[in-house]
Amino acid sequence: MLRSLYTAATGMMAQQTQIDVVSNNIANVNTIGYKKQRAEFADLFYQTMEYAGTSTSTDTESPTGISVGLGVRPTAITKIFTQGNFKETHNNLDLAIQGDGFFQIQLPDGRIAYTRDGAFKLDSNGDIVTSDGYKLIPNITLPSDTVQVSIGTDGTVSILEAGQTQMQQIGQIQLAKFINPAGLHSLGSNLYINTSASGDPIVDNPGNSGLGEIRQGFLEMSNVQLVDEMTDLITGQRAYDAASKAIITSDEMLQTVNNLKR
Repeated sequence: MLRSLYTAATGMMAQQTQIDVVSNNIANVNTIGYKKQRAEFADLFYQTMEYAGTSTSTDTESPTGISVGLGVRPTAITKIFTQGNFKETHNNLDLAIQGDGFFQIQLPDGRIAYTRDGAFKLDSNGDIVTSDGYKLIPNITLPSDTVQVSIGTDGTVSILEAGQTQMQQIGQIQLAKFINPAGLHSLGSNLYINTSASGDPIVDNPGNSGLGEIRQGFLEMSNVQLVDEMTDLITGQRAYDAASKAIITSDEMLQTVNNLKR
């Protein structure tokens, strides 16, 4: 059989992966805190029929050799943690991180997850929680008579209670960062957990240890750029079409061989 059949098939599968990644980026263009993904590929091993440097006579050698590639394979799908655009909401519990870092969230099973989604709410106990009801860590509880909430760029949480004239500090938001954030494992719901590839979290107050600062009343939107994604979508589609045409061409060549006896 012709090598090109299998080689072109790997190209079609690779471009399908590319389209899958781009489609997910486009689907999450309005997801708060979403970080776009990038598919990465590498060529497969080569079938060598003549090595470079092989002697072609007593005084000469082959300058390049003869090697035929056998296709392509996906090597990674990488999260790109560039800053997304900020959207002003005027909601006191909407928080955005300007710079590096993640909010810490406690999952129901006790594990700590990490997110860039700062669209927080209050539960029935006055705890600051995510849209799924997961508590922000360190846990911060607002008294029932709170009339105003102020969250500083350094993460300090201050409130004004009914009948009072001065703000009082009730908590401190801390952020976490990782040496390799691309190594975090995505859980969905805008949450990540650390892995051996990401390294252990470095936890500190916002503004310290290279962590970003908190902006109250803002949300960080997705860092997906639709123009880039549409360009990648068209490129992937055309590459997929080209690989399919290579298979058609190989099939026609095999048909010619089969017809030789007629």
